[in-house]
Amino acid sequence: LGRRFAERKRCADPECSMLMCRGKAMQDFKGPDCRFVNFKKGEAVYVYYKLIGKSTELWAGSVGSDFGYFPKDLLEINHNYSNEELELPTDETDFVCF
Repeated sequence: LGRRFAERKRCADPECSMLMCRGKAMQDFKGPDCRFVNFKKGEAVYVYYKLIGKSTELWAGSVGSDFGYFPKDLLEINHNYSNEELELPTDETDFVCF
């Protein structure tokens, strides 16, 4: 994977701080590096933004106090918080480890 997964993202607000949706993990996931969030099947995953362009398969969200990327196909959406989707450029800081 390159340093920057995508050039653009979809968010619910200009800061990408509002939740877009919540879902349930359909299987365990362990990411390849610290930019990814790990989860177990059945855990709740909260989505803050969706990458678009090069990497449409990755979304960013949280599980507990952990935040990172995960494959969107592993999530079964069970609640939408916002129907608004703003398209914004990604930042270099979107792809660093915290």
